[in-house]
Amino acid sequence: MKNDKMKNQYRVNEQIRVREVRIAGESGSTVMPTRQALEMAREQGVDLVEISPNAQPPVCRIIDYSKFLYQQKKRAKEMKQKQVKVDIKEIRFGPQTDEHDYQFKLKHAQEFLSEGNKVRAYVFFRGRSILFKEQGEVLLLRFANDLEEYAKVEQLPKLDGKKMFLYLAPKKAGVAKKSQQKMDREKREAEAKEQAQAEKDQNNNGGLLANAKISSEAMKKLQETAE
Repeated sequence: MKNDKMKNQYRVNEQIRVREVRIAGESGSTVMPTRQALEMAREQGVDLVEISPNAQPPVCRIIDYSKFLYQQKKRAKEMKQKQVKVDIKEIRFGPQTDEHDYQFKLKHAQEFLSEGNKVRAYVFFRGRSILFKEQGEVLLLRFANDLEEYAKVEQLPKLDGKKMFLYLAPKKAGVAKKSQQKMDREKREAEAKEQAQAEKDQNNNGGLLANAKISSEAMKKLQETAE
């Protein structure tokens, strides 16, 4: 069915009823009478295929029609494969989501974005919980901030009926940068870790020196007793 549809897209040989055509080839293009182009195609045992009917004059190729259709089909398939399909993953919150549930959903969002998917996060307000819409907005803004390394905001939190939506799109690979806030936090954690290790080493050294001092004093007392 698809092949029949593709065949009907192009006029071939005697179906081309204009006075002259432009023949496109590897070495360039040449304008000539259509009758002459048809004779050239017959001599080569191939077809005259109109590829651009709206040009003045129409552009044609001298090529085997079956081969031409195969090339077009192959090109269309390659272009389709190059198109990146982006899925939209949904993450739902309640206006009073607890920290454990929040971290669980944050991890899922990181995975979705890392795979190149978009994320639509929303807070669903059931019944009188619509009174907590400001709380829901704060939650979504925090969510966007925590995902700054992975995503860019396409749409800030916006209320639509009983739902407040936030739209996030993945950052390109290698472009994502850590937020200054996160870098500062990691720096503080690294410094605290180094300080703790230094204190531990110092305590260990102090203990060894103390043990050495006690051992020395004990040895001295033993020597005095022996004398």
